[in-house]
Amino acid sequence: MAIADSQAKGVIEFGENETLLKLAGTVKVGDAVGWSSGWVRALATVATAIQQRYVAGEDGASGQRIKAYSGKVLLGGSRLSGGTAGAALYVAEATSNGKYTETAPTTTGDCNTIVGYMISATEAALIPGRNSDSVA
Repeated sequence: MAIADSQAKGVIEFGENETLLKLAGTVKVGDAVGWSSGWVRALATVATAIQQRYVAGEDGASGQRIKAYSGKVLLGGSRLSGGTAGAALYVAEATSNGKYTETAPTTTGDCNTIVGYMISATEAALIPGRNSDSVA
């Protein structure tokens, strides 16, 4: 079964290195967040590639300040389902801004940095910014 990321009902069960970010777009708890003329949801797609730097600790809209984490993060709740324990996680492509996938992006120029690992079907250990940025 493939991982599904609903981008809803995420819970940060543990988060290191908390900071406040002023958003330039809307985010949900657990979203992958990166910089592109402001803090926005990360995306792996080559034309709009935004590497993940933080995990959103709360929902927020453009102009708001939210808690975010740059260290180890345990993402639970019912946001993720169908994951494979031990599988690497990547920031998703296409129009799935802020979401996670177990499928490594392969189009030349896509971000394919490992941003965490599934620890069960519904929980992820995320490590934003710990691995060097990489592209396919």
